[in-house]
Amino acid sequence: MARLLRLEFPGACYHVINRGNYRRDLFAPKGAAEAFEGVLLEAATRCGWRLHAYGIMRNHFHLALELTEPNLSVGMKWLQGTWAARFNRYRGEAGRPFQGRFKALHVEPGHALAQVCHYIHLNPVRAKVVTKGRLAEFRWSSLHWYLSSERTACLSAETLLAQSGGLADTRAGWQRYLSYLALLAETDPKQREELYGNLSRGWCVGTAEYRQALQKELRQRGADLARHGLAGADPADWRKEREQEWERRLAIGAKGWGIDLKHLPTRKSAPEKVRLAALLKLSTAVSNGWLASRLGMGPPASVSQYLRRFRLAEGAKEPSFVKALSIVNS
Repeated sequence: MARLLRLEFPGACYHVINRGNYRRDLFAPKGAAEAFEGVLLEAATRCGWRLHAYGIMRNHFHLALELTEPNLSVGMKWLQGTWAARFNRYRGEAGRPFQGRFKALHVEPGHALAQVCHYIHLNPVRAKVVTKGRLAEFRWSSLHWYLSSERTACLSAETLLAQSGGLADTRAGWQRYLSYLALLAETDPKQREELYGNLSRGWCVGTAEYRQALQKELRQRGADLARHGLAGADPADWRKEREQEWERRLAIGAKGWGIDLKHLPTRKSAPEKVRLAALLKLSTAVSNGWLASRLGMGPPASVSQYLRRFRLAEGAKEPSFVKALSIVNS
């Protein structure tokens, strides 16, 4: 049976979930959750995702994210594929760590999105990993960073705070948010099920009006809901838009380093080519196939090898590279 297509557009919000294959404890081994968090934040930066909340449990993860461009599937493929490769290499294993394709529910911006964030942040309490009074001690969720002074730029707290009583993005505001979560955790089981039972089921979280509007948009795009499920934007148009953005960033990097894109070195692994490829890889969800073709780097697999050597040599830490990456991401 063909996989259901997804509707992806700028501003779309989702509750994304996936579990370990056979419900295995993927993130229990030392370093596994930390590695996944690192890849997640890298993916969010590359794809321009606004992460409203995330939680990494022993055998599954939750994300509440918002797109700035239609790239959920592309970004999730990179996120899960990159972490799986590192996981298997570290553990000396082979096979598929995740149970299958990730689940992504559409979420209505505003109140519904905030409810999903609360649900994610309270997951460790529901799973009895920590008590509600020690929720702030749970390390592997966005709440840890919201309470920290070293918050990563891809995290977005505006909706969460606004829908929790208009709290301020300050230490005092976050302490009030912790108290708010503690109150939610005290809700009796039946009420909790009513509040959160549908936040990870079905295809959409939101009001009936939002669901109807989304379905109407799907039909206007020519989607056959009964046969195909959620359909996305026209693939050819989306591919063209992505490639234009990759070209724009490529030109910025080339100009900063004095590289002539029309007269690149013939050697497939030339430092100029590898540097440009690494720049795009760290700032977009560009494919190895596109880089191989555009920069003349041989087969896509070779691009992976060149970039791996670049990473091991810590080329991304060179001041000129850090500066270029900051410019293309601005």
